[in-house]
Amino acid sequence: MKRILTYGTYDLLHEGHINLLKRAKALGDYLVVALSTDDFNKIKGKKSYYSYDARKKIVESIRYVDLVIPEEEWGQKRSDVLEYHIDTVVMGSDWEGDPHFEELKDLCEVVYLPRTEGISTTQIKADLGGK
Repeated sequence: MKRILTYGTYDLLHEGHINLLKRAKALGDYLVVALSTDDFNKIKGKKSYYSYDARKKIVESIRYVDLVIPEEEWGQKRSDVLEYHIDTVVMGSDWEGDPHFEELKDLCEVVYLPRTEGISTTQIKADLGGK
C-alpha cells in the first residue's frame, strides 16, 4: 500500500482544495491529511474562519481522505512520515523549495502539484472584505 501525506489548513474549502486532495490520492492508496490546529495557525500568523474541530469534520467527509491528523508544529513532519509509514508527501507548488518539505527527501518522495488557477483561500477572504 502506497501512503500519501499532505499538510494544510483547509479553511473555506474550495475547488482548489478538492483538486489537490484528489490528485494526491491518485498518487497512492491511502491519504493522510495533517490539518493545522488553531494554535499552530496562530504561530504561522493565520486565522481560520472555522475551528480545527469543524475543519477536521469537513476534511474527514471528503472521499479522497482516509485519515486526518493534527499538525501542531513545523518540526513534526519527519516524525509524521515515520509514524504513518509515508511514501510520498504532496504539497501545492507554492511550497516548492521550502526547507520544511525539502528536508524530507531522505525519508520519502516529495511531490509539488500545480495549484488550481484562479482560486485560493486568501483571494476568497480578500473578496469578502478580509473577513
